[in-house]
Amino acid sequence: MKILRDTWLVYSRAMLLNLKQPVWLIVMLIQPIYFLFLFAPLLEPMDGMPGFEEGAMETFVPGLIIMMALFGSAFVGFGLIAELRQGVIERMRVTPVSRIALMLGRTLAAVTSTVFQALALVLLAALTGRLDVYWPGVGLMLLIVLLTGFMLAAVSLGLAIVLKSEDAMAPTINTLVQPIMLISGIMLPMVMAPSWLQNVAEFNPFYYAVEAARALFSGDLGSDYVWQATAFIGGLAVLLVWWATRRFARAVA
Repeated sequence: MKILRDTWLVYSRAMLLNLKQPVWLIVMLIQPIYFLFLFAPLLEPMDGMPGFEEGAMETFVPGLIIMMALFGSAFVGFGLIAELRQGVIERMRVTPVSRIALMLGRTLAAVTSTVFQALALVLLAALTGRLDVYWPGVGLMLLIVLLTGFMLAAVSLGLAIVLKSEDAMAPTINTLVQPIMLISGIMLPMVMAPSWLQNVAEFNPFYYAVEAARALFSGDLGSDYVWQATAFIGGLAVLLVWWATRRFARAVA
């Protein structure tokens, strides 16, 4: 099928560019490492407290992985802005490559990088000896990470097509990401928050992604948060990928 073949070609090119310039991938892994070694130890006295019943590290690391997906995927649009400025997108107008594939290939490349970074962080946390890892749950958790990264990468690429400027892109992304992160329970479980803030968090799909990641990480495969996160994040991913693909198709039409 032409779309699949074209998607693979665009994906391969994007991954090759990532491998040639891996600095961005390394930088996006360093920040979670800082949190892992400089912030997580502060939570160890909270083992057994509400929200930390499974352990401090077992609670914090899954949230950290969702944060990695949040920030790692939300900023991929900056690369597309550079390609717009260099005329790469303009030259694509005369190619027979599917316009949908041009978008999907880039999105899949961003998601692949995020999943590998998440897996590297889990392995690193496990090597510290302070974390009990339920690997089947981690495998399912990476599917949540994949959906999260796919959705955010699509949003980032769509915004890049609309804004066409790093000066506009940076504050827009930060304005969107910061409140999402703060009311998702990434840093601390929302059970510790006042009731009004917990009520607000229930409207944040990333709250369900964080709780699902924690449930899967601890081996609770039947948690309601798992199907809720899959439904909310999956539904939003389909909707936002459709929107971003339309924006991208118009840009290179």
